[in-house]
Amino acid sequence: MSKLYIIVERKEDWASYYPSEDLLTAQEYLESPNDDDTGKRVQVINLCRNYKYLGHGYYCSLLAEARGHKVIPSVRTISELARKSLYGLALEDLDRTLDKALAAHPYGSTDGFTLTLYFGRTDIEPLQDLARQLFEAFPCPMLLVEFRKARGWHIEGIKPGNIHKLREEQEDLFAAALDSFSRQIWRKPRLRKQFRYDLAILHDPDEAFPPSDAKALKAFIRVGRSLGIDVDLIEKKDYSRLAEYDALFIRETTRVDNHTYRFAKKAESEGLVVMDDPVSILRCTNKVYLADLLRSHKLGMPATEILYRDNPQDLERVERSLGFPLVLKIPDGSFSRGVIKVENREALQVAAAELFERSVLILAQEFFYTEYDWRIGVLNQKPIFACQYFMSKGHWQIYDHSPDAQELSGDFRTMAVHEAPRKVVDLALKTANLIGDGLYGVDLKQGGDRVVVIEVNDNPNIDSGVEDVFLGDDLYKLILEEFVRRLEVKRRGHGW
Repeated sequence: MSKLYIIVERKEDWASYYPSEDLLTAQEYLESPNDDDTGKRVQVINLCRNYKYLGHGYYCSLLAEARGHKVIPSVRTISELARKSLYGLALEDLDRTLDKALAAHPYGSTDGFTLTLYFGRTDIEPLQDLARQLFEAFPCPMLLVEFRKARGWHIEGIKPGNIHKLREEQEDLFAAALDSFSRQIWRKPRLRKQFRYDLAILHDPDEAFPPSDAKALKAFIRVGRSLGIDVDLIEKKDYSRLAEYDALFIRETTRVDNHTYRFAKKAESEGLVVMDDPVSILRCTNKVYLADLLRSHKLGMPATEILYRDNPQDLERVERSLGFPLVLKIPDGSFSRGVIKVENREALQVAAAELFERSVLILAQEFFYTEYDWRIGVLNQKPIFACQYFMSKGHWQIYDHSPDAQELSGDFRTMAVHEAPRKVVDLALKTANLIGDGLYGVDLKQGGDRVVVIEVNDNPNIDSGVEDVFLGDDLYKLILEEFVRRLEVKRRGHGW
């Protein structure tokens, strides 16, 4: 479990709040010996009166980082907030949303105002998303944000707030935000087993095709606790809580241009063990990268051409080299989306125009029909499961998104890895190992003696009653034990 320290410059600064055994003065923290060898992660919330260079607040954050504690604000945040030349660039994109956010709010009729944010929260609903983004950019318990109106609204300045200057109504807002940020401050600790590690699983309960269903997520929680891991389900809104955990497991469809990639980058920068790691996400979510990788290593794949939006002659070349039918793919499609089968020249032109609206590069591949695709699950460069995913009824893909689909997805068959053809498993391993040492699902097709790679998934499905049919709880155990192994390696490396 994580340990929490709340640091104030003077005891009286905390007089308005419930007593907490986690409270320390700046002097107590600075003079305390750094001899904690319990292996617990330590979170420090630095509430000193100011963070001026070489002052109490500055040194508390500086020594927290030296001691391996996770602290807000960090020295980097303190330094950035000290000069507008450093923080100004991060505000430019945020300014663009202000006019719309303040249009219907009473503040919108003024020339300017100052807003206090508490752990990225505000009671002005139209500005809540902005408050969250500011906290993500500058993690600081309190931020004073100055808004000014000149033609349009913009952020004039931003600086840390002070706990001892809060009015009574502001103290209530601060307490509620602090409660949300770190529940353990107010609540009596539950009588429960003390877990060795804390693992966060990022998921979206509203996702139509999640990598793990609700039952599988419960299995991760149950099996995790048997291994001494406290598994906690988190969502997009919990970005600021990442430092509370030792590891992050992403069980939400990843994209480079959304919050899943930001979570992976943030977790990595905080020193967490993370799957999917940012590099794997970058490499797996783009089929252009995979095609080039397979080609350069001479590994089996369908005949593939990369088409450029600015080279219309590419369509004629592909028609000659691949023939019809052929398949066009958007580079970052998933679950059979962004994949179009074309039967003739006219369909090729229409489909290419549609996909070029979304990407300057698209892929054209030979049409290689099989009754099922192989999925080989690979973890830390070893195969852990084998599945056959059958095409949906009356369709050429596993998922059928058409309005008149007879079924959304096809059947499956899960088996022991040694039951899958050796050529399939070997090619899957060679391909996955080029990506990294994380958790991957390699999709392949087999026709006679020919085996080709279709794609590599950086967060493969681990669903109850599908991928776990053969191994049962052992599949969840294999994955979680890999987290433990990596955490133990990290602990030994840091001398925890």
